Amino acid sequence: MTIRHIKQTRDFEALEDLGKVGTPLSEPACTLRGKKIELDGTENLSTGIWECSPGQFRREVKRGEVMHILSGKCTFTPDGGEVMHINAGDTVFMSPMTQGVWDIEETVRKVYTLV
Repeated sequence: MTIRHIKQTRDFEALEDLGKVGTPLSEPACTLRGKKIELDGTENLSTGIWECSPGQFRREVKRGEVMHILSGKCTFTPDGGEVMHINAGDTVFMSPMTQGVWDIEETVRKVYTLV
């Protein structure tokens, strides 16, 4: 059994540079940092901490996602849907194939699980 305890995840400094977002809609393109967290027995899941600088980009992740926003402020507009205002402390559940546009207003840091 693996147990990972990361204290004060909002301030966790050991994030790796992940480059720019895949489909930027703003200039300069949003930059990403993150840290994958490996857990025994969860090979079909992807979990970790993710951070994104301000700007806009398309979400094109095919998998479902559960995320808890640790810090920052943004909106997400799903294709064909209404704008969602998302702030630090919010938890968001996205079904597989949810696509749309992220607008990161203040650097966002989240804990996520892709399912």
